[in-house]
Amino acid sequence: MDPAMAAESGETGLVETSSEECVLVLDFGSQTAQLIARRVREQNVFTQLVRHDLTAERIRELNPKGLILSGGPASVYGEGAPQIDPAIFDLGIPVLGICYGMQIACRALGGNVQPGESREFGRKEITVEAVDPLFDGIPESSVVWMSHGDQVENLGDGFRALATTDTCPFAAVRHESRPIYGLQFHPEVTHTDFGGSLLANFVKNVCGCRGTWDIGRLIEQEIAGIRERVGDSRVICGLSGGVDSSVVAALLAKAIGEQVSCIFVDNGLLRAGEREQVREQFSEHFQTDLHVVDARERFLSELAGVSDPQEKRKIIGRVFIEVFRKEAESIEDARFLAQGTLYPDVIESGANVDGPAATIKHHHNVGGLPEELGFELIEPLRDLFKDEVRQMGAELGLPEDLVWRHPFPGPGLAVRCLADITEERLKTLRAADTIVIEELHRANLYRETRQAFAVLLPVQTVGVMGDDRTYDDVIAIRAVVTDDFMTADWARLPHDVLARMSNRITNEVRGVNRVVYDISSKPPATIEWE
Repeated sequence: MDPAMAAESGETGLVETSSEECVLVLDFGSQTAQLIARRVREQNVFTQLVRHDLTAERIRELNPKGLILSGGPASVYGEGAPQIDPAIFDLGIPVLGICYGMQIACRALGGNVQPGESREFGRKEITVEAVDPLFDGIPESSVVWMSHGDQVENLGDGFRALATTDTCPFAAVRHESRPIYGLQFHPEVTHTDFGGSLLANFVKNVCGCRGTWDIGRLIEQEIAGIRERVGDSRVICGLSGGVDSSVVAALLAKAIGEQVSCIFVDNGLLRAGEREQVREQFSEHFQTDLHVVDARERFLSELAGVSDPQEKRKIIGRVFIEVFRKEAESIEDARFLAQGTLYPDVIESGANVDGPAATIKHHHNVGGLPEELGFELIEPLRDLFKDEVRQMGAELGLPEDLVWRHPFPGPGLAVRCLADITEERLKTLRAADTIVIEELHRANLYRETRQAFAVLLPVQTVGVMGDDRTYDDVIAIRAVVTDDFMTADWARLPHDVLARMSNRITNEVRGVNRVVYDISSKPPATIEWE
């Protein structure tokens, strides 16, 4: 979207701030397409994920400095496989094809793609065989991550090989007369030793990007955009206690001060001390007009006897809107509603006209709340990834413990208290969860684990406490490490840390006699249990 279109749409997104220097990632269905965009942004170059079937004319209008064609699960020669407008290669815009992206580029320009004699999945050593700006500063031999069954068998006219493996003669290629490159491996994943350097070389050496996109400038531009759009009107911000909504509230407070009213709904499913923390930060530190709604009894009453996780989510969503609407009606002159929608939410909701076509998150509130509540929507973070939101929060002066707080699910403890939700079970879960977090801080492991929490299981087991035989609850501890939350591995916490957690939980939390540790990765498991 160019600046004029962004202005006409009424969005305060960040697209217009990056129109001078932008790289587009054409998504062919890769699980790591978002990761490509994030890796490029690490070079201070703005990047957006867009549909693979954008026309050459539309791309010309968007005026990117470069294009990256993502990987994908299909075979380029298969029936119904995602295709590309071949006129894109005539635009003169630098192109980097990754895996499927390389294959579709080579095929469009006369090459031949066939099933490989040797399928490659995992680490592979490549050898760089030609001097080129793409491989500037990269050793002649290094390890990359392969994930493909097909490969380019014949390059056709115009392409030449830049790097090989023992089973893939065209591990990296470039066109002789056009700025078109291809990589059969995935530079965006951490398993590729110099993947970040490769992407940096492409956007800077090949595309000529200067890397001028930074959070400080974005804050200034967002503040100016919010002031111009809002004028003298009042903005309502829905606070959840998490980093996303807190950054939105801090940004609004800096932009329009007393014109911001924050609504925080205590649904009875919060972490320990969360309500008090929000009150301290936003009524005292940022001095915003904070409305705290105590709806604990209403939520727990509606959730009584409900064990199905999807039904829990539906009830929580419905009641939240009803409670929020009632409180919002008490705020005079409110015209706008601000919320902490992030770029992955926009992508997965199919809410971006040029974005990927598949809608993954039907339930997400992108564009939904204003329709139901009657407000115009402000989403100042809709072009940012999570790590960029944290950077913005730090620059806005939010406390470090809030900026780096672990993610918390929208339905709260409802999806960590498996089966029936009662005040007593929630009390047990909060106490155990508090111990897990305290021990991580004590061991200086909180920042290393990107998400950690306790889960109260719907089973009881036999135990012995003192001279008594018990039949009590089980707590599962979940802790993961991840760069992007699209995949995650279980955290290898030291045994003494786990022992302290277990010992404290069974001694300090009444009704728990057993603690287990979740050692499942994502995939096949998810991070949350429900």
